[in-house]
Amino acid sequence: MCHKRIAIIPARGGSKRIPDKNIREFCGRPMISYTLQAARDSGLFEVIHVSTDTLRITEIAKNLGFPVDFLRPAELADDHTPIMPVLRHVVETFRERGQIFNEIALLMACAPLIEASDLIGAQRLYDTI
Repeated sequence: MCHKRIAIIPARGGSKRIPDKNIREFCGRPMISYTLQAARDSGLFEVIHVSTDTLRITEIAKNLGFPVDFLRPAELADDHTPIMPVLRHVVETFRERGQIFNEIALLMACAPLIEASDLIGAQRLYDTI
């Protein structure tokens, strides 16, 4: 069975407690780079999308080899926005562009210990359900 999967990595620019936490340097690399690399190395995803509201994060993602197809609207980037509307926005925007996904994975930008094997193991577990 062939699945078309998207990994969505929310990375808004307005963190209050730790400014720029998603792109802050961690062990010599931007925090988000670990999640992006794990997603790529897993080989699971046809699309890896960074959902961001800032050009700064867009530029960093692009420099890491992950161009951002579109920005998140400001109304979905405040301190009180739940994650489901953010995911819905990404999926619906891709759908309007003719891309439909069978599976959607939410990956967190500030998870530097994640590895491709974690994602592969999670996918195997999901496939058994």
